[in-house]
Amino acid sequence: METEAADTARNEAGIIGGRHDTEWFKSAVVYQVYPRSFADSNGDGIGDLRGIIARLDYLHTLGVDVVWLSPVYASPQDDNGYDISNYQDIDPIFGTLEDLDQLIRELHQRGMKLVMDLVVNHTSDEHPWFQESRSSKSNPKRDWYWWRPPREGMAGGRDGAEPTNWGSAFSGPAWEYDAETGEYYLHLFSRKQPDLNWENPHVREAVYAMMNWWLDRGVDGFRMDVINFISKDTSLPDGLVSEGMLFGDGSPHYICGPRIHEFLQEMRRSVFAHRTGQFLTVGEMPGVTVDEAVLFTDPARSEVDMVFQFEHVALDQEEGNKWRPKPLRLVELKRSLGRWQEALGDTGWNSLYWGNHDQARAVSRFGDDQEYREVSAKMLAGVLHLHRGTPYVYQGEELGMTNMAFGAISDYRDIEVLNHHREATTHLGHTDAEVLAALAPLNRDNARTPVQWDASRHAGFTTGAPWIVVNPNANTINAAAQVDDPNSVYSFYRKVIALRHNEPLVSHGAFTMLLPDDEHIYAFQRTMPEGELLVLGNFSGNQQTVDVRDASWALAEPVIGNYPDFGSGAQPLTLRPWELQVFRR
Repeated sequence: METEAADTARNEAGIIGGRHDTEWFKSAVVYQVYPRSFADSNGDGIGDLRGIIARLDYLHTLGVDVVWLSPVYASPQDDNGYDISNYQDIDPIFGTLEDLDQLIRELHQRGMKLVMDLVVNHTSDEHPWFQESRSSKSNPKRDWYWWRPPREGMAGGRDGAEPTNWGSAFSGPAWEYDAETGEYYLHLFSRKQPDLNWENPHVREAVYAMMNWWLDRGVDGFRMDVINFISKDTSLPDGLVSEGMLFGDGSPHYICGPRIHEFLQEMRRSVFAHRTGQFLTVGEMPGVTVDEAVLFTDPARSEVDMVFQFEHVALDQEEGNKWRPKPLRLVELKRSLGRWQEALGDTGWNSLYWGNHDQARAVSRFGDDQEYREVSAKMLAGVLHLHRGTPYVYQGEELGMTNMAFGAISDYRDIEVLNHHREATTHLGHTDAEVLAALAPLNRDNARTPVQWDASRHAGFTTGAPWIVVNPNANTINAAAQVDDPNSVYSFYRKVIALRHNEPLVSHGAFTMLLPDDEHIYAFQRTMPEGELLVLGNFSGNQQTVDVRDASWALAEPVIGNYPDFGSGAQPLTLRPWELQVFRR
């Protein structure tokens, strides 16, 4: 499929814009599909492309503008598709290229876009590039990856012989020994995910060619996985070993490395500069700072449109360690999100999210998934979507899906969980019960249980045996029960999404945080010369009194709330448990 044909399809769908159009996504909402867990069309227990196609009307009714598709490329599935063995083919468990072409066509026919996950910090060790690279030290693709000899004076393959002391994000060392060539290769994630060497211009050219191939096929952009890891300090120095840790922290030497801006600007020139239309580039950037994000998202610098930052989803962890959870303080959440709103207020743009495939379920983490599940899920939607930025809805979030109560370690599927459990029980002296308790709140499998379509067997996700257990609360929390219910969580999401589409204050208004020191109330204003919005959210299970000390809100127009009735904006006002009230003047 050629570029002209792809652009024609966009134009026919009414979604073509001018060159470098960066305004459209300010009023857009993105929906993330994790294909393995979304909908299974053939009964093999794994979600697939045809399953997604069959549910597009559900997404269209919800009102979302963009579908972000987690990886469906050919893969050994060591990390559920984030280990790619062929960037230009579809893994048979998900379908075919023809299925993907149909998905693109049907999305465009409904006025929606498709953003693909781009995973180019690393490949699978089964990718032909790596197979060539590891075949010999003299192979032309040897330096397409990071190879290093053992530590001086040590024999390869022995503990401590790794070139650096870096630990992998998935436990264990970040280096794997290759006995055939006598050297180690770097893998910041699984040993089956070797890191590409972006210092090599041939690597970058190959990546850009692949990206162009997908855009020519009709894809509308990319969400770029850990893209701020691609530039590394080429000296690869040892990292600091923290107390209680087995390995050093290499992140200062690869997070936002010395050539990261150069690489992203080159990518923009090579892939997008010659194209007209509306595209989206989102950089997932663990460890990115506010100041760095301003540079990455400044339109004048031509790098990415927005970044995913992780500051606010690390606030309920001791020292950023997800296996050491702690209670979240609302004042810290407001301080974090408020700082990002302020910093990117004039230049750049925010991504807004509570959850994704790597995070626990939003209502279980930030709300109350028991007595107040529905109202807290609605409150969380309203507060997030009315910030300045582009909101992301993770599949099932619009239904108020909750965390899963896993039992034994055998119930889990995530490589991060399985590797941590093995390391913690084998090398760190923790008991199985201790580790399972620490895993429960924030593990990634919480988000990966199948979407709950109805109350039938396996929640309507599959007619076979699901690849991961279905949450038993699907009997009561499911799409069939919510789509036509005007008071459901799903219907509330439709309302807040429509508000972003139709209310310029939401898409373009300035942001001002109110009551920053209140431990229970999240309050802010959105402002334009034409008017103001006041957003009030109660982050507690108790009644709270709110006073923003502005009597003129008494005459304001109610806009949206998550209880059937709510009164005027007269101050002070009382918010019921997990209540949301929004006013316009």
